[in-house]
Amino acid sequence: MAVLPIVEIPDPRLRLISSPVEQVDYEVRTLVSDMMETMYAAHGIGLAAIQVGVARRVVVIDLQEQQDEEGKPIRDPRAYINPEVLDASEDVSVYNEGCLSIPDQYAEVARPVSCRVRWLDEQGATHEEDMDGLLATCMQHEIDHLNGVLFIDHISRLKRSMLLKKLDKQRKVA
Repeated sequence: MAVLPIVEIPDPRLRLISSPVEQVDYEVRTLVSDMMETMYAAHGIGLAAIQVGVARRVVVIDLQEQQDEEGKPIRDPRAYINPEVLDASEDVSVYNEGCLSIPDQYAEVARPVSCRVRWLDEQGATHEEDMDGLLATCMQHEIDHLNGVLFIDHISRLKRSMLLKKLDKQRKVA
């Protein structure tokens, strides 16, 4: 396993539409493993392959919502290969989203509160699941990445401009 460099805005690769995975093989499983390691190292809860420079339809998510007796997050990593939203609710929820590719910047984004998703697992088996809450939000955020869409595309032009100026200022200080 390896921690991969995370692609950050304004890198044009973040706007690419990722290609479907034709076969779930050793290469894809290695990518998943490396993406998991990268996500944990960056303290994220989701990561799309394009965020590590690979334009393939692969997503990893671990919400780490539960904790052990010592208060440490319990890991529950999941890989989603070729994920697609089959149906989404008309009801929306607002979540203060962030992104490893837009470090330390957050904005409220409205997305469907629930969705039905189909994907392949690391063995190539097909799954479908109704998702809601943070999992639905995270999955939609990561699928957006696979389609070249960033969470800042869901906010007003003014808010996006302010967020990007704040990021530029942060980078100049660092």
